[in-house]
Amino acid sequence: MKLYMLFFLALLSIPFSSWKVFQEPLRNIEDLSDDFVFEIRYATPNNFIGEILYDCPKCLLRPEVADALVEANKYFHEKGYRIRIYDCYRPLDVQKKMWNKMPRPGYVGNPYGNGSVHNRGAAVDMTLETLEGCHVEMGSEYDHFGKAAHIDNFNFSKEILDNRKILFEGMRKFGFSPIRTEWWHFSYRKNYSYGILNTPLPCD
Repeated sequence: MKLYMLFFLALLSIPFSSWKVFQEPLRNIEDLSDDFVFEIRYATPNNFIGEILYDCPKCLLRPEVADALVEANKYFHEKGYRIRIYDCYRPLDVQKKMWNKMPRPGYVGNPYGNGSVHNRGAAVDMTLETLEGCHVEMGSEYDHFGKAAHIDNFNFSKEILDNRKILFEGMRKFGFSPIRTEWWHFSYRKNYSYGILNTPLPCD
């Protein structure tokens, strides 16, 4: 049997969730573009846990996810907005801390099940602001666990609905999809093809 066939058969014997060993390292968004605004909430106590969960405010993503987010930000710039980032890659150990505080699968991914797409480096939590730095109203605060954050809730002013439409349509153009309960969360396509990671953030 040819060598490449042996390699292919060996690859098939590896659990799909372990294929991360063959995937490229995560990329730091700050190395790709200086056009984003960063407000990494879990590097501060200003989050739903009320504790600092990250040792430093870093936004890391899978390479193709990072490239898509950069292109999305360029698109929003043309419309007079820019992306403000709240969260990107999240180590599995941090996910466990969140789950211990709030074991609600509609809002927090179960780290003992499929985890979160954030644990795979394939999701971003974000909002828009104007190029002048002005707040764009989306109907709720980030990490609000309630109906005001749901994307199928249309009980808002035309301004808020229009803002959400700009956000959702723009992100979908570049391969990102929202989830029903969180207007700020966007998962990149093929997200479950990426393995779960528990690599610590690269803090200096």
